[in-house]
Amino acid sequence: MPLAPVRLSAALTCCLALSLPSVAMADDAPDGLTVSGAIRVRYEAIERQARTGFNASDDLLNVRTNILAEYRTGDVRLGVELYDSRVFGDDAGTPVTVGEVNALEPVQAYVAADILAPFGKGSKLTLTAGRMMLNLGSRRLVAADDYRNTTNGYTGGRADLVMPKGIKATLIYTLPQVRLPDDPKDLRDARVKLDRESFDLVLWGGLMTKSNILGSATGEISYYHLGERDAPGRPTRDRSLDTFGVRIIAEPRVGKFDYEIEALFQTGAISASLASAASRQSVSANFIHADIGYSFAAVWKPRLSVELDRASGDRRGGRYGRFDTLFGMRRADLAPAGLYNAIARTNIMTPGIRLEVTPSKRLDAFAVYRAMWLAASEDSFAGTGVRDASGRSGDFAGHQLEARLRYWLIPARLRFEFDGLLLAKGRFLRDAPNAPAGRWTKYGSFNLTASF
Repeated sequence: MPLAPVRLSAALTCCLALSLPSVAMADDAPDGLTVSGAIRVRYEAIERQARTGFNASDDLLNVRTNILAEYRTGDVRLGVELYDSRVFGDDAGTPVTVGEVNALEPVQAYVAADILAPFGKGSKLTLTAGRMMLNLGSRRLVAADDYRNTTNGYTGGRADLVMPKGIKATLIYTLPQVRLPDDPKDLRDARVKLDRESFDLVLWGGLMTKSNILGSATGEISYYHLGERDAPGRPTRDRSLDTFGVRIIAEPRVGKFDYEIEALFQTGAISASLASAASRQSVSANFIHADIGYSFAAVWKPRLSVELDRASGDRRGGRYGRFDTLFGMRRADLAPAGLYNAIARTNIMTPGIRLEVTPSKRLDAFAVYRAMWLAASEDSFAGTGVRDASGRSGDFAGHQLEARLRYWLIPARLRFEFDGLLLAKGRFLRDAPNAPAGRWTKYGSFNLTASF
């Protein structure tokens, strides 16, 4: 793996230097005002890229800075958060997109208010309006991505209701922010351009949860509608998607089994291509996640789990079947983004086994092995872009082994993280007509995050 020593040393030195002033920035904050944030420097490298159209081997330096200022007065909060995401060391074949670069963007600018006992004793209503970040439910559909160098922002309104007997609900009506600029040259130059929101892209819906529905387990139902249409200079697939979900989760507890099951069904319509006159297809797609784990009563707090993720793909004829994960995260379930970014929640079936350990408050780690198949052999696999429309390359994508280690060098202030991944390509990722050469993909990243 091309982990160039000089560039790696420069990346780590840069992060250490940036971390020193950041620790004290909020010390002089006046009453009512809090300032917090983080600076993350990541050096990542990949050998034998699994995605089509990019350098076979590459490395990249990512720098992301976010600063949140929030003023509180009584039950009212006003907040502004600025994100600055940039990359260094890229060339023409490096996959640099709006997932890596978004310079000087006010992702959040909101006002929020708490209303106590609006529906009687024990109830609470929180209303938020403006630009905001969202992490809802399992975060598989609506999330503020964290591993990725940029995050997702949403403009609109949010209502959070807490009721007695463990009932909670969240409703949203938002215009997801379209990250700009999206021109390759402007991205590589980190040109500053305000992200755009409009009624050409709308996301609304919500979820409701109830605790203790089955022992200590929490139940959840959800619904989201995504409406998308062409905007000037931005042709789209004109998605009109309705996603219905049900989820039950029992959180990990020492000496106990835990589990999670989430099922999502997606319907609606989508254009066959980006062309304005493209025909419309009805949508019928689905996703399921299931896992069961056990937390052992040991010093390292090990948790062992088995899991399964399956997201439908598109087959010949009939309805469009490729599951759309909307604005969901992928790191927690599947694999890192960044230069790898090959495994997405679409056209995939993957059982896995996971081991997590927490030896101390400063150190945690996990390792995951998974085997991967295509849910539809004639569709492109996950996020790779690799496809055999004939279906003759089979449906086995390969074996993936990944691990993560995090350690607080300075508790609550400076954290180191290593992410490593090996992909042993299966028949499909070796033999499909546009599959990149090589039997193995190797990926690694070194991260330092300074928080204040």
